[in-house]
Amino acid sequence: MRSVGLIGYGSIGQSVVKALRAAGHGDAVAGVLVSPGRAQPLIAQGIPAVESLDALLALGPEVVAEAAGQGAVAQYGPAVLDAGRDLLVISIGALGDAALHERLRAAAQAAGRRVLLSPGAVGGIDAISAMRVDGLERVTYRSRKPPSAWKGTPAERVADLDRLDAPLVFYRGSAREAALGYPKNANVAATVALAGLGFERTGVELVADPGAPGNVHEIEAEGSSGRIAIRLEGRPSPDNPKTSMLTALSVVRTLANLDAPITI
Repeated sequence: MRSVGLIGYGSIGQSVVKALRAAGHGDAVAGVLVSPGRAQPLIAQGIPAVESLDALLALGPEVVAEAAGQGAVAQYGPAVLDAGRDLLVISIGALGDAALHERLRAAAQAAGRRVLLSPGAVGGIDAISAMRVDGLERVTYRSRKPPSAWKGTPAERVADLDRLDAPLVFYRGSAREAALGYPKNANVAATVALAGLGFERTGVELVADPGAPGNVHEIEAEGSSGRIAIRLEGRPSPDNPKTSMLTALSVVRTLANLDAPITI
């Protein structure tokens, strides 16, 4: 596996490192970029932590993976590409910002590098992309999570999340508004939009459901080639209920596929 530098070592970054080690690729982690003052305690634990992007790039990663939220994509993404490294984006909702999307595209093209988008917590992205080739007409994405997963988001303005006793659809709108308004919850909405009809034409529903078995993703797509309906029940990360465990595993698969002789 190519060497990878991680931006961020919160719940997602830690889950990615853990998953890489479990898959036998622990030595692929060249370094981890963390906030000032956090490096030394992590170094004492055997984590190759640094506190600046220049220091991370000096460790020689071939790919840099963002695991620190949408703000980190904007702060570091163009510079990573300018430095001649591929950029793996986990917080895909950041691309809902049209200006940032264009900056990343232009930087990747100028440097001859790529922006890699991990499918993350959802399946069916390949089918939606294939349907887009000829006659994709409609795509709807629904995120159904326990009320606790929506705490700290605009959902709190319209519902008492601690007292819900039935499912509540608190958002209906475009993927762009969902991705930017719910940056820690709606990255899948952005992934579905980029695979299919784009941010404006992809419909999104966000649901607080006290009966949800975990983070549930439902996708419906229809076009000239047929119709698909997908429901995926992901187990939330034990450290962060807003994130599915599958997110970190998807990053490992994306990295492994970069050099695998046979990929699927």
